Amino acid sequence: MATSLTTQASLTVPRPRFLFPSNKLSGYNPPPRRSRGVTPGVASSLPGDNGFDPLGLAENPEDLRWFVQAELVNSRWAMLGVAGMLLPEILTKIGIINVPNWHDAATVEYFASSSTLFVIEFILFHYVEIRRWQDIKNPGSVNQDPIFKSYSLPPNEVGYPGGIFNPLNFSPSLEAKEKELANGRLAMLAFLGFLVQYNLTGKGPFENLLQHLSDPWHNTIIQTLSR
Repeated sequence: MATSLTTQASLTVPRPRFLFPSNKLSGYNPPPRRSRGVTPGVASSLPGDNGFDPLGLAENPEDLRWFVQAELVNSRWAMLGVAGMLLPEILTKIGIINVPNWHDAATVEYFASSSTLFVIEFILFHYVEIRRWQDIKNPGSVNQDPIFKSYSLPPNEVGYPGGIFNPLNFSPSLEAKEKELANGRLAMLAFLGFLVQYNLTGKGPFENLLQHLSDPWHNTIIQTLSR
């Protein structure tokens, strides 16, 4: 009996063996692996490039140049927008200033009519955006001011003009660019969240936060959506 058990224990149980693709196998040529964050034909030194591109927006290098600058400028606008929406509400709520909330901006009377201000803003921004587009297409082509001939921007990277636009003389290092894009992407999501939040509750983000903190178990997104 003991001999039988010993014999059974010594039997080798066959295990399935799987062959994984290997470039050592004859006749097998593996496709080139795409490194994380690398777009074919484009250097992977772009700040904020983590290789996540489900829509394939980075496949065309020429389009990618525009998308990079579009994300950068929209990130900056979003950061300014979020600060402009949040800070006045907080400062008004605690009594430091007394200004309308961002969602009431259209009802405020300014020094000129809204249509006049729109036309002026359209002309000014048209000029600025056209020159920005020219700089993207031909870097450095707009460094010289066409009106004030004595002023020109130093040689710079597209999207980081420096000079008067960098009064604190921040260095556009890769780390700084990464942080700016990370905060900009977060700000774009926050801006969208503020809009949705106001459409659902009719209140600003700070007022919604205070309402939630006053009764955290009942003033939540679940109760808001169920109303």
